[in-house]
Amino acid sequence: MGQKVHPGRYAAAPPEGTVVFLIGMRVNSWWKIHRWLPAFRAMVPMLKEVNRRKEHGFLGHHVWFGRTTVVLQYWRSLDDLMAYARNAQAEHVPGWRNFNRSVGNSGDVGVWHEAYVTRPDRMHVIYRNMPLFGMAKATEHVHRGGDGPVVANRPPQGRAAA
Repeated sequence: MGQKVHPGRYAAAPPEGTVVFLIGMRVNSWWKIHRWLPAFRAMVPMLKEVNRRKEHGFLGHHVWFGRTTVVLQYWRSLDDLMAYARNAQAEHVPGWRNFNRSVGNSGDVGVWHEAYVTRPDRMHVIYRNMPLFGMAKATEHVHRGGDGPVVANRPPQGRAAA
């Protein structure tokens, strides 16, 4: 509740190539706590690590809990994200190996991820009367003012950018 609200209209100004990464898990068998709880707990040390060690290229995150838990993350680049995912000295590789060993293809716990590389001229991001959030919190929070629409510089529909 103590987050400062920024009255008015704001946008995010991310650098070219900033990555929006969605990752999560879905509990398919609630009664099999021994399967899903270790998978759920494995995310905590990973998030602590990337928040602490900025050289990985991690910019920030938000988490939503439920049967399907979602972690919305922002990364400096897809190369940074993939390097972290493959780094055997980081928390991810051992966590992934443990998941494969304990859950594998049992169907008790589902995991998923999606990564999107952004282009500022091909995105639309608005925050109105919000505390710092999302892409603007992870990158740059820019005041836009006014009441009209804020639309990225997009080519006419059906035509590629030059």
